[in-house]
This record gives sequence, C-alpha cells and structure tokens, in this order.
Amino acid sequence: MTRRTKQPAATQVRCAIYTRKSTEEGLDQDFNTLDAQRESGEAFIKSQASEGWVCLPERYDDGGFTGANMERPGLKRLFADIEAGRVDAIVVYKIDRMTRSLFDFSRMMEVFDRHQVAFVSVTQQFNTGTSMGRLILNVLMSFAQFEREMISDRTRDKIAATRRKGKWTGGMPLLGYDVVDTKLVVNETEAERVRQVFNLYLELGSLLTVVQELEGRGWKTKQLTTKKETNRGGVAITKSRLYHLLTNVTYIGKTRYKTEIHEGEHEGLIDAATFQRVQSMLHENGQGGAGEKRNKHGALLRGILRCAACDCGMTHTYTSKGQRRYRYYVCNHAQQHGRVTCPAPSLPAGEIERFVVEEIRAIGRDPALVAATLAESRRLAEAAINGLKRERAALERQRRADEAELRQLGAIPAKNGELARLAETQERIATAGRRLAEVEVELADLVGQEIGEGDVAAALAQFDIVWGALAPKEQSRVFALLIERVNYDGRAGDIDITFRPVGLKTLGADVTQKEGTAA
Repeated sequence: MTRRTKQPAATQVRCAIYTRKSTEEGLDQDFNTLDAQRESGEAFIKSQASEGWVCLPERYDDGGFTGANMERPGLKRLFADIEAGRVDAIVVYKIDRMTRSLFDFSRMMEVFDRHQVAFVSVTQQFNTGTSMGRLILNVLMSFAQFEREMISDRTRDKIAATRRKGKWTGGMPLLGYDVVDTKLVVNETEAERVRQVFNLYLELGSLLTVVQELEGRGWKTKQLTTKKETNRGGVAITKSRLYHLLTNVTYIGKTRYKTEIHEGEHEGLIDAATFQRVQSMLHENGQGGAGEKRNKHGALLRGILRCAACDCGMTHTYTSKGQRRYRYYVCNHAQQHGRVTCPAPSLPAGEIERFVVEEIRAIGRDPALVAATLAESRRLAEAAINGLKRERAALERQRRADEAELRQLGAIPAKNGELARLAETQERIATAGRRLAEVEVELADLVGQEIGEGDVAAALAQFDIVWGALAPKEQSRVFALLIERVNYDGRAGDIDITFRPVGLKTLGADVTQKEGTAA
C-alpha cells in the first residue's frame, strides 16, 4: 500500500509595497507613476506565491516627497507597521524610491534587520541576507546618493549663473517689489516707504529710533499670499530686519551672490549716493567695520560692562550737542525692549570709567587689597587649570575608546549601519583632537603665567603713575587685559569688578615697559 506524505505549506510572507515620486506633477491622473510602481510590485509578489508571499492591501505612497530625507508620511506609516510586527518584506520598484541617502539607508537597514524584514527591489534583484547582496546594495545606494548630490550641485550652479546675470532667483520678494513672470517689478506704494525708511535713518541716525518710528506708523515687512492661500510676512520691522533692509544691494538695482555683487535686471529704488551715505553712517555707528574703528571714541569698558539687572551687555554710544559729545553705556535689553524695562538703562561713560580706574588705584595703595586680589586671582587660575585638566583627561579617554572602535569597525566588512558609525567615529576623533590642541594652549598660558604678590604689587603700585601717560587705545587694551567683566546693578547701585586670573602678571610686564618708555 502506498502512503502519501503531505508537503508542509510555505510560510506566509506579508509583503508591503512602498512607492514614491519626488514631485506632484501627474499625480492627479487616473493611472500615475505610483500606480505603475505598485502594479509592478504586485506582479513580482504574485510570481513568488509559491514561496508564500502575499501582498498587504495597505498602500504606502509618498507623492511629492524627496528621497533626501525620511520626513515622509507614507514611510512613517510603513515603519510603524514594521515596529508592530505586521510586515515581513518590503518591495520597491527601485532602491532610490526608498531613499537617496546612504546614511538614511543604513538606519533603515538596522530597523529591517532588527525585525527580520526582507528588502526587495523589483528591477535590481539581490538578497540582503548575503554579504555579496549587502555589498551590491551599498554600491547602488552610493550611486543614488551621488546622483542626488550631482542634482544639488547643478542647482547651485544654476542659481549662481542666474544671480551673476542679475536675475531674480526666487524666494520671498522684498518690500518695494512684486514678482511678475519671475522678475522683480517695482511696487510704487511700497517703494515710497522704502525710500522714506532710508531717509529716516539718515535723519535720525539710530536703528532703534527708526524702528520705533516705523512701529508708530504701523509699517511692516512685505506681505504675500502664496498659491496655497498661506499668508507670509507682514510682521513688525525689528532692528535686525531694518539693518538687512538698509544694507540690501537689491535696492540700488544690483544682485548679490555670496561676496560678489552684479548689475541686476530690475529697477533700483535708492540712488547710489544715498545708499552709500547710509552704509557710512551704519559703519560709524558700530554696525560694521573693524573693532578698532568701532572703539575710536575710547570706550574703555566696551565688551566688559554688563547690566546685572537685565543680565546682558551694555553698548557704548554718544550724543552730540553743538561741539560737545556726551558718551554713554546703554543696556542692550533696554535698547531692544524700551528704557522702562531696565532700572538703569544708561550710564555716563566717563563716570563709570573713572570709578573703575579709582578702584584699581585703591587696590595698589592698600596691601590688604593686593593680597586679597592675588588670592582671588590664584583661586580663579587654579580652578581654570583643574577644569582644563579634567576636560583633557575626559577627551583623551573618549578618543582612545573611539580609536578602538574605529579599529574594530575597520576589521570587519562594512554592513548596515557600520558605514554611518564609521563616519561618526572618525568625526568624533577629529573633533576631540582639535579641542585637545586648544586645551593644551590654554593650559600652557595659565601654568606659564603664575603670578606672585610682587607681580601684583609692582603693577598696581605704578598703575597710577603710568596710566595718565597711556594713549586711549593703550588704556582700552590694558582694561581688556586686566578686567574680565564689570557688573553694574542699577537696582542697588552696586558695581562688581572681576579681574582676569593672569591679567595682573601680564599687566605688570606692560606697565614696567611703559614706565621705562615714559622715563
């Protein structure tokens, strides 16, 4: 008697088809490219029916989404179902439908491996379970990323060529212009406002004052309604927005590409002479130019003085009355939000500078204050040295661990997330090396300039004599060298001076040199 043995049924493989198209063009057709990709995937799954493959009814489509990132709704739903254990295999028409980023693909493969999900391309057949299959996969993904980067390079080159020809390259149009047939066309109503903004700055000479005037008039930035009925712009003109408006070469009929300026094909709103006068005034008022130029009025506490009440810096400024000039330090918070927000929005520059000078002189005259200053400076220097040593030790430990990981990764074939891990590890090692070099320089400066009581006493004892012989520029440098910060608390009327840990020793050498020169 013959006995028949029943063959075991093939294990069911639940297949999800993922489709993607970069643009929305043609998606409104009855049969579009997403449908074509899905039909191809369904046919492939049907050919594997003997292996137990079945097509899941859910559609994972991303129409109008780039493959350069993973911010896609269809892809997110697919990964959610993978995490929930509802998918055994993913079928795509081509690999670049899934992603064009090698880094993103490495992350995806880690998820696939963790949940034992197969990945299949209809037109590029390979088996992700073998080393050769993984190698082919990585090579194909490298070419997909290369293609994406080439497209980006071509786009950037096209923008550069367009700008150099003086053409508008898109984006939010400027106040004073409308965009008609991809060209900038003057909007006469807004153009008149732009001209008045330039004239207001020439008249008032202050960004904050102009901002307040524009706010009083109710003037705002360019407002635009997009094709999707979304409103953009139409917000208040702040100091930064005003500065960008006043320095935009578009208003004199030119275009900018990086550091290059070219003649534009649009009409300018401001004549070149007015525009240049505004740039010169901005430069004089400290909105541009070198630091030495900005400090030509001898602001000794520039970059040092802070408003303790608002926890922000104080900026040097001045007003003129006839032939006399009055200097002030103004709280930055008060400049941005109004004087009523700060208990002491401004300070006479001469008074606060003389007070700080007298404090330094007082230290030099009192041995007890010299000793206290020395002790505090040594404490700060020691704390800084210990902090740098701890940071150096931590960086060296991390670098050794990263170098060990790098050797381990280099000893095995690259697969899944190993390429991404390799790049990340190399970047961490390079970053740690750069920071270690900086730490060594900072340590050498601190250790090599240990200060003694003689250094402090000699420097401060002669400070009173030498200070008057220094030029304003030299006085500013001495202040910056000696003082780390000066905190002014307008609520209590207190002033707190913090000296730099090694500034006194360096100052001692400078004072001795200046004393010899003066003699």
